[in-house]
Amino acid sequence: MVSIQLEYQGGLHCAAVHGPSGATLATDAPVDNNGRGESFSPTDLVATALGSCMLTIMGIVAQRKELPMEGAKVNVRKFMSADTPRRIVKLEVDLDIPLPADHAERPMLEAAGKGCPVFHSIHPDIEVVMHWNWVG
Repeated sequence: MVSIQLEYQGGLHCAAVHGPSGATLATDAPVDNNGRGESFSPTDLVATALGSCMLTIMGIVAQRKELPMEGAKVNVRKFMSADTPRRIVKLEVDLDIPLPADHAERPMLEAAGKGCPVFHSIHPDIEVVMHWNWVG
């Protein structure tokens, strides 16, 4: 179990502290929802969590297999609903993997990315589209 402490600071800003490490994170409401967009919005953190989780799980597999994953990149585009309730409706994930497309471990790495805990925690109504780009 991990504890994260949050405090509302006013002006639609929140501060979070990661209990185990003491690392901090700030959020702000997006410009299109009454905020100033000065930091990650809460829904931005969902997109961030997906991309970082995919890279982390793939990194774990790559480390076990002694594969060079350094430099792998993910870009996540978040699409919000036009109707109410306001919600994430789609996440498009572009993955740049520094290995050749014909690499023998490609299926395992793709399965690892798709098997990350955040991906499995995303509501099924949210469309997740993945574009794999093998650039090695």
